[in-house]
Formats: sequence, structure tokens, C-alpha cells
Amino acid sequence: MTLALVGSMLALLLTVLPGRAASWPDWRLPAPLQPSGQADLIYPNWFAGAWIVSSDDGTYPVRFVSRADGSVVGERAFNAASVGGAVLGDTLLRVENDPANPNRQLAALKNDLLLESTVVARRSEGLASGDNAEFFADELALQVLHQPGGPPRISRIETLSRYRLLADGSIGGEQWQATYASPAAGLAAVPQRSAHWQLKLTPDAQPGDHAS
Repeated sequence: MTLALVGSMLALLLTVLPGRAASWPDWRLPAPLQPSGQADLIYPNWFAGAWIVSSDDGTYPVRFVSRADGSVVGERAFNAASVGGAVLGDTLLRVENDPANPNRQLAALKNDLLLESTVVARRSEGLASGDNAEFFADELALQVLHQPGGPPRISRIETLSRYRLLADGSIGGEQWQATYASPAAGLAAVPQRSAHWQLKLTPDAQPGDHAS
């Protein structure tokens, strides 16, 4: 196999998610993702730090940290609580990580409801540094809403995110999302609901004010 052929194959592999974004809202499952196992989503180094997100859902803080090996990951429970609070208000009581799996969070809601969210598949790609740095991440989450006295409500949520590092050090973002029925209805599925929004991450000058 020649180097030119290898390069062409790699180029094709690194254009899957832009194509997925271009096809929205005409999405289908299965999506071009891989099982996530217990590995976390790794972000480019330019994500490290504390940010203020401005989006259609409001304004809220998020944080990304560097691990001992130098890789950058999101503080999932903190970030989920932040965006959840912006969307749900005081209906959301708290969010906790599963210590055994970084892809699983438990959100306690009012009226004794418990939302279990587990990322089961993902894909990420993009240019991580340099001019016009860009990063795509697509995650499929299984959500189970546990309710007292009734059966759990199960759905699948796919969220595709596109981020660009801007000249002023902020990050511009765009997200596409689709909600699918439970896997019990079949692995193949079409969206029941779709959403699309813009967001911007600005460096947080006072991250201590948002401590959890």
C-alpha cells in the first residue's frame, strides 16, 4: 500500500463528521460511531481551562482539565449540572459521576426522578492546533429516566458538536442533536425530535465564582 493511498484513506476517515453535520436533520441510526467503553472524550489542548458558554439555553460555566498524561477532558458532572441548570432550572437538584465509568452520570430531579445518562458510542476528529483549529465530536447517549411507581422511560440522544478556536482565544461552537426511541424499538431508528444551536465559549476570568 503506497503512502499516497494511506493518505487518501486517512483523509476520508477524517471527513465523516462534517458529512454527518451536513446531512442533519436527515439522520438515521446506526450512526458512524464506535463503542465508547470506559474511555473519556479527549479534547484539543486549547480547551483546557474554565469557560463561560453563551447559547440559546442561556449563559453558564464549563470546565476542562488536563489529566496526568496531558490529555484534556471535560468535568462532566460539573458541565452537565451547568447546562442542566440553564435548561431545567431548579428542577435539577444535582449531578454525580459514576466513579467506575466517566461516560455515566446520574442526575437527581424533583419529584424523586433520576436521570441516568451513559455515552455508549462516539467519534471525534479534526485539526487540534494551528490556524483555523477545528474539532468535531459526536456522542450517542442512552438516557433512562427512572420514576417512582412506573416503568423507566428510555431514549437515545445523539449530539454532534463542532468547535473552532477563534483569533481572540474564544471558541465558537455549533451543535446538532437528535432524539431517538429506545433500543428496544430496534437498533435502526429515525429521529423523533431534532435541534440545532450556536454557542460560544469565552475564557472565564473568575472561575472560582462557579465552584460546585
